Amino acid sequence: MPKLAATLLLPALALSAGAALADAAPSYGARLEGFTYPYPLQHFEFDSQGQKLSMAYLDIAAKAPANGRTVVLLHGKNFCAATWEQSIAVLSQAGYRVIAPDQIGFCASSKPQGYQFSFNQLAQNTQQLLAARGIDKATVIGHSMGGMLAARFALNYPQNVQRLVLVNPIGLEDWQAAGVPYASIDQLYQGELKTSYESIKAYQQRFYYNGHWKPEYDRWVTMLAGLYNGPDKRLVAWNQAQTSDMLFSQPVIHEFARLQTPTLLMIGGKDRTAPGANRAPKDIAARLGNYPELGRQAAARLPHGTLVEFPELGHSPQVEAPERFHKTLLDQLARQP
Repeated sequence: MPKLAATLLLPALALSAGAALADAAPSYGARLEGFTYPYPLQHFEFDSQGQKLSMAYLDIAAKAPANGRTVVLLHGKNFCAATWEQSIAVLSQAGYRVIAPDQIGFCASSKPQGYQFSFNQLAQNTQQLLAARGIDKATVIGHSMGGMLAARFALNYPQNVQRLVLVNPIGLEDWQAAGVPYASIDQLYQGELKTSYESIKAYQQRFYYNGHWKPEYDRWVTMLAGLYNGPDKRLVAWNQAQTSDMLFSQPVIHEFARLQTPTLLMIGGKDRTAPGANRAPKDIAARLGNYPELGRQAAARLPHGTLVEFPELGHSPQVEAPERFHKTLLDQLARQP
């Protein structure tokens, strides 16, 4: 398998990456060494695409009398298993066992130089993890990119999914079909190298929290910025470019009609996230990321769909309004699918 070292270690790229990163960011290792997870990390070792890989994950037992159910939490592209901290606490206190993995290429998991990223592959990796932990049936909750992955997981492994919950999933529209121009992985990589603490915070403040900011959000910006500021920042940027291509090229919305699993859509109405909109013509970009409309359209496609809207919340309702979000989530999970 060809190495990327010649590309990734070009002095000019290294200099541009170093110049773009903010002083506010710490320096974390390629597997997020230096960042403290809220629960003990475990590691699932497995072979994939001719490589030995390690998937980090959290496995939290029920803190209250166990109800015999397991919830699997799938993170978004700009998030990690750690970002589910409050959700894990609420769910485990409600009697659920909680599994929260870091996908390959993200956070505390392996960063392979040569890997064909696909939602099918990440779904298979997750299914292998669950099988190794003795879990054959679970409620799968996916946020943002994790929503696309959760939908693919339910399509590929319906026998393993008791209920599907999609929290502001991206991919409720097909950006390429809508007219967004394609960007190559090399182009995406150049953009990733410019990522800084400031750029991450500005993006999240605009799209995730409707222009508002709370001090507790800083931890999640620092978590991500530290990866881009670490000694393996070029490898981190490369994996992020590969997964950005995956998001753009592998829509799942067209298959929602095939989802037979009872599915709950939880939509923050202020969300306007639309990967690639920055490179689209203005008239097309203005139409993208309309989550109130997209959520209703997606719910109509689902054979067994339920839509819950939070009109005044953004992309991450579980972080922005945790008490309200989790009360709604638990109420919905308590209902028979």
